[in-house]
Order: sequence, then C-alpha cells, then structure tokens
Amino acid sequence: MGDILFKNMALLDTEAGELLSGRQVLVREKTIAEVSEGAIEAPSAEVFDLGGRTLMPGVIDCHNHVVSKPVGNPYTLGSWDTARAAERLRRALMRGFTTMRDAGGADLGHKMAVEEGLFIGPRLFVSGHPISQTGGHGDKRSQADLSEPCMCVGLGPGTARVADGVDEVRHAARDEIRLGADQIKVHASGGVGSTVSSIDQLQYSMDELKALVDEATRSHTYILTHTYPAEAIKRCVEAGVRTIEHGNLIDEEAGAMMAKAGTYLVPTLTIYHETMEHGPERGFSPDKMQKCAYVMEAGSRSLEIAKRAGVKVAFGTDVGSCPDAQSREFQIRAEVQSAAEILHSATVVSAEVVRMEGKIGVIQPDAYADMLVVDGDPLEDLSLLAGQGEHLSAIMKEGTFYKNEL
Repeated sequence: MGDILFKNMALLDTEAGELLSGRQVLVREKTIAEVSEGAIEAPSAEVFDLGGRTLMPGVIDCHNHVVSKPVGNPYTLGSWDTARAAERLRRALMRGFTTMRDAGGADLGHKMAVEEGLFIGPRLFVSGHPISQTGGHGDKRSQADLSEPCMCVGLGPGTARVADGVDEVRHAARDEIRLGADQIKVHASGGVGSTVSSIDQLQYSMDELKALVDEATRSHTYILTHTYPAEAIKRCVEAGVRTIEHGNLIDEEAGAMMAKAGTYLVPTLTIYHETMEHGPERGFSPDKMQKCAYVMEAGSRSLEIAKRAGVKVAFGTDVGSCPDAQSREFQIRAEVQSAAEILHSATVVSAEVVRMEGKIGVIQPDAYADMLVVDGDPLEDLSLLAGQGEHLSAIMKEGTFYKNEL
C-alpha cells in the first residue's frame, strides 16, 4: 500500500475542539506518518484534495451489542447471530464508527473476524458474556421458571452467565478472560429490560464486586458495570470499577466520587428514545416501558451532573435492538452538551476507555489512520454525523478506505 496525502481541508482537533486550517496529513500503511502546517514532501503519495471538507478522527462507540436479539426472539443459533453481527458491523463502520466496545455478546471470534478481514467493521473490544447474580438484570428466567441456570445449556451469544458468591464470580470472570474478553461486564443493578428486578435493586455484595475487580486487575483488564441508581454507582466506585454504564440516576455525591476516583461514565441515551417510540411493537411490556420513561427523563440530567462534577464522559449508544439508530446519540446529547464536548467524548475520552489513548480518536503522528472526511463542519452542524453516513465522503480505518467518494 502506497502513501496517501490529504490536503486542502479543515483538520478537526478533537482535544481542543477547534478546526485547524492549512494542515496536510500523510498516511503510511496503517498509521499517520506526518501532520504538517505546511506542504508535505511526498512525491510518491496518492494525493487527495478535500476541497475544504473536514478531516476528523473516526468515532468510537463504547457501549454496543452487535449480537443482540430482537425482544422475545427465542433463538440462540450462533450462525444466525453471527450473520446478523456481520451486517451490523459493516453498517456501523459506514456510519463512521471505526472502533466499538461491545458491552456483552460479541466474543473473541467476532473480534478475530474483523481483524482478519472476514468481517468489514470497526475495531472491536469484546466483553463476552456479562456476569449477573441470580435474579439480577442478566437473569432472564421468569418468576414461573424453576430451572437452574447452567453454563452448559442455553448460554447463547448475548446471554449473561449467572454467578453467586465470591468463588463463583471469580470463576466466571476467569473463564470470560480465558475465552478472550477484553474487559468484564457485570450487572450491578436492575435495568429497563430486567425480567424480575427493579431499576433500584443493588446487585452483588461488596465482597463480590471487589472480587470481580481483583480478578480483572490481576489479568490487566477492568470491570464495566451496568448501573443505574446513585447508590449502586457509589458501591461500584468504592469497589474499584473502572466504567459505569448508563448511570442515569447519578447524584452529586456519586458524581464527586467518580471524579475523584477517575471512574468513567458511559451514558447511552439513544436506546431510551428508541424504546419509547418503538418499544411496544418490539415486544416491550408495559412495566418495562414505564421503567424506560423513568430513566429517559433522568438521562439528560445525568450529563449535567457529571459535567459539574468533572467526570470523564465517554460515548455509548446501547443500540443492540435498533442498530441503525446509533448516530442519533449525537443529536440527543446536543440538548445538553456542545458539539465540541460531544466530539471530544466520542474520540479522546472514548479512546481512553478502551485504553488506546494517542492511538485512536486523534489525528497525530503514530496514531492509527482512522479518519473521516465530512462534508461540512461538525462543530457547527452535528447532523453531518447522523443517519447512515450520508455526509461522509470518505471513511478510512487503519489506512484503508472503506468508503471513498472523493
């Protein structure tokens, strides 16, 4: 692969939140070789004149579910899940998401399929099977189901594994790490889709949470927790959890604890709006719709609390059941945050969450050449990143064009 030179553009500095003029960018193989205020001497490079368009880093979704099934679907066919995942990954990349952290469902095989080029999609960080207590958010048995959960039966893609007590949660975490999980997902409270638990239920004891964190830390990885109530957030921070997913019911005290500990918040606002609009037709029961309305109302407020507290806020969507709504997150967050804050969240902060700061989410020497060419200024018009990539003239991941209409 020869060198590629981009010129005549506005370069989006996602750290500073501003557009820089007069820059040129040279790509060599998978990475950015040079960023210059003046002309770059590269006589053998293929040159792309962007005609004043914006060149920005690819965006990062830190909470997605690429093998999530439709509500009420009884099938756990791995081949069917995998076929659906392949198309979801391709479409996510075509929306400009060059990296995604799957928060439960995708496994090492999905990640390897992308890395080997068998699937076209974002770079993946996978969580495997989430870990849930009996009766927790991940326990999908009804109150009439007297069966015992078993790892040997029915644990299909996207399904949580039930573990209780310090010994069992240690075993579950160790096994998910053995299976190739990049990070460990734990359910620490009830949720909208919980079968038998309420939103405000505090799930897992402190001893269990600390054991999970210990297992992850000793394997050089970390815990992310599905968490809604402020009290659950505080317990997770005390236990050493690294990222809080959702976090809609955060309060000022929980925000202060997160900021002091350096705990990240990954809000996922799109899924609530989509569920309120389409939930009944997708099989959501009235009680789940009521829970969704409750947490959606608190969603924007959670961003305001986190901002005042100084919490680092990453970018997530949770759009497993409605994957094509992924880019709606930009516009929903714009009700509270500035475009610069949102783009910083979806690049720089999210790169920190997946532990690739300086390598993705930025356009600088030695970073991966994950870049988007946008037909306009996203700092002025975030809708340019909405939809299905209609306003992206080019999408590059690791130096390879996956879309090029220049």
